[in-house]
Amino acid sequence: MPVERALKVISGRWKPIILYYVFSGPKRLSELKRMMPAITQKVLIQQLREMEEHGLVARQIFAEVPARVEYSATELGLGLEPVLLALCQWGQRHAEARNEAGEVADCIVRPRRDTAPRVFSDAHRAL
Repeated sequence: MPVERALKVISGRWKPIILYYVFSGPKRLSELKRMMPAITQKVLIQQLREMEEHGLVARQIFAEVPARVEYSATELGLGLEPVLLALCQWGQRHAEARNEAGEVADCIVRPRRDTAPRVFSDAHRAL
């Protein structure tokens, strides 16, 4: 089923968080590691490679010394942005219903560098 395929591609503790950070623009490995101090570098690289294999992120290697590598969301990966936002908002509602709202962060969508800020409709709430 398509939903099973989608969940397989984004499953894991770190993939949605990594995607969240690369939605706002290209990031170096060291930047991502600083943004997620609890992830090991081995797991971060593994998750990035898996997402690259699935076409969600692209890796760009710059011919510099030392070599610079940046990861960015692909068009396919950017298509997950509203899905992950909807999941985040559902998670907030679930936490509120369970009286655990203080334990979850806000769903903040940062604008990409090359576009104007995005506005999301509330159409996903009907799901």
